Amino acid sequence: MGQFEYGRACVSAEVSHGVRRVTFHVQGLDCPDEVRELREALGTLDGIVDLSFQIMQATMTVTFDPRRITVEQIVERVATTGMTATPADDSDRRSRIATRLPRGPLVMTLIAAAGTIAGLILSRLGGPGFYHTTLPAAAAYLLAIAAAWRYVGPRALAALRRLRADMNVLMTIAVAGAIGLGEWFEAATVAFLFALSNLLETWSVSKARAAIAALMDLAPPTARVLDSAGREQELPVEQVTPGSRIVIRPGEKIPLDGVVEQGATSVDQSPITGESTPIEKNAGDEVFAGTINHDGAIVVRVTHAAGETVLAGIVRLIEQAQQQRSRSEQFVERFARWYTPAAVIGAVLLCVVPPLLFGAAWGTWFYRSLVLLVIACPCALVISTPVSIVSGLAAAARHGVLVKGGEFLEAIGRIRALALDKTGTLTYGRPVVEEVLPVNHVEPDELLRVAAALEQRSEHPIASAIVNHAAARGIRPPACEGFQAIRGKGAVGVVDGTEYLLGNHRLLEERGLCSEHIHRTMLEHEDCHHIAVALASRERPLGVILLADALRPEAPQAIAELRRTGIRQIVMLTGDNEGTARAIAKQCGGIEYRAELLPADKVAAVRELAERFGEVAMVGDGINDAPALAAATVGIAMGVQGTDAALETADVALMTDELPRLPWLVRHSRRTRATIVQNIAFSLAVKAVFVALAIPGLANLWMAIAADTGASLLVTLNGLRLLRK
Repeated sequence: MGQFEYGRACVSAEVSHGVRRVTFHVQGLDCPDEVRELREALGTLDGIVDLSFQIMQATMTVTFDPRRITVEQIVERVATTGMTATPADDSDRRSRIATRLPRGPLVMTLIAAAGTIAGLILSRLGGPGFYHTTLPAAAAYLLAIAAAWRYVGPRALAALRRLRADMNVLMTIAVAGAIGLGEWFEAATVAFLFALSNLLETWSVSKARAAIAALMDLAPPTARVLDSAGREQELPVEQVTPGSRIVIRPGEKIPLDGVVEQGATSVDQSPITGESTPIEKNAGDEVFAGTINHDGAIVVRVTHAAGETVLAGIVRLIEQAQQQRSRSEQFVERFARWYTPAAVIGAVLLCVVPPLLFGAAWGTWFYRSLVLLVIACPCALVISTPVSIVSGLAAAARHGVLVKGGEFLEAIGRIRALALDKTGTLTYGRPVVEEVLPVNHVEPDELLRVAAALEQRSEHPIASAIVNHAAARGIRPPACEGFQAIRGKGAVGVVDGTEYLLGNHRLLEERGLCSEHIHRTMLEHEDCHHIAVALASRERPLGVILLADALRPEAPQAIAELRRTGIRQIVMLTGDNEGTARAIAKQCGGIEYRAELLPADKVAAVRELAERFGEVAMVGDGINDAPALAAATVGIAMGVQGTDAALETADVALMTDELPRLPWLVRHSRRTRATIVQNIAFSLAVKAVFVALAIPGLANLWMAIAADTGASLLVTLNGLRLLRK
């Protein structure tokens, strides 16, 4: 877990050669249509280098040359679209993620509803008429339309100035046309329903934003800091510097990443890593912001500032992932780009062709063309995919899986072949004692006691494994005198007045202490996946300790689950020898394996799988896995043991080294893809039905806008279902 390092995300920074990058919070940025508006408004300005948008955070990042354009000019240009831009900063990141309905649009929508109802009542009371509506009723309807268009009108005018027919323009034409025909009730109803649609869209998007805000709120905003005199002082986390000492009491959330300096406790790390059980923490252990201290007061030395914690990195990765367009999002954007102009042309033809060719009534077909214009609004279609993608990304993060973009979230569900590294992925990546085989009437515990005494000063992984195994069995090794390491072979030392040696087969052969039984035992296990270490005194061998890079206990079940998801081929790739690879593959249910591979060989194996099965995922953790991770359709890094190179190259990071996350991720990806398909199909079906109803005059304006509003809400709620546990 300590491998996760993130640079602080600057909302205002100099990039290079005087070019600056500034992040703005944009009020009104709720769907891809607004992104296109902003790109058109800003993209042609002199001095703009690059634009990027995050809909779920309602932010726009502008890279520009301050010698040619200023922040104030950018803000003014955004205002011409009917939206409002405000430079953001890290101190208000939480408040900038809007998760509530904006007050102004809510009030205007309520006024529009009241005006429409009042107009309907007044039209029934009689009196002087304006077309087919009484003057008081027309005034009430006009109030409703004006209130509803308070926020729509400026954006419609901005689009017209750019000669672009967006949904605001389409609705404005529809309302104006209905007024021209004297259909005041329908004009007011369409205006109210469109305002309501925008409000509901803002609300539904805010639900997805709330998922990101919930991640940011995992860490408390303040920390209890100890000064040099040992007094506690509560400070905002932004003011706490690395090296500071903070106190966390039982039941409190940990505010910053750090290392336990005093005390012992257990910590619930599930908000960050997804681990199901609390982890014991003692002096020297790492703790992470956003996790929960259970049963002991601890003093922690801070290692990372607030903007550089693992939690902050997770949030930034999710935010950055939203900029990676999935195939579905790209399809919807291309479709909407052609669909809306085609619908406008169709509406014009529907208005003029029947009257000109068949002598039909102009008013009738003009009205039907207005209905078609309302149907042309692509709102439900364009919002259906991004909400599903962001919900899927946020849900994965909650389960300890970081996916670096919607493209990869979708791709995981399409894979038919999976390659896995062995060391550190299927196995723990470190040796553990598996068996103790004493000879010459020596007790197993005595063999371990002497071996641990010899190894207790060594930091070699094999030495650590022997010492840890002895400790787990309650064995306390005595002191060792005259310890001497023999490079590449083992060690010698004096324990309880007797000289012992502990080492490999070669060392025993050189000292003439390798009996026939010991020789046969070591050869037999060295040909498999064991490391064999022998202990001997000056006179005779005492036994053999067998170690191995142990298979993760959950690996066989995870492999079985992956097979049940429909993955056709699972292959283990390893640089280890044939015997070791064969033994591990057999324990994993007889999966295919390829042994003695160099990094280039792993890349070749991944490419071969891609040729046979189309799309392939690679799971690994080491530097030697990074090329294969990059070559795969989706690269998945084991997060805790993973090296920086693997994590940087991978498209997905498992925050815990729990293999069951892999089948869960495949199923989650397929749920996300199914939701996207459902949303797109439903949106298009609604459009098709109302187009069919509009031409013969079976649909009216308010029915069309109500259907569009309902479709937008339903596809959004369907996408938000992915957030449910």
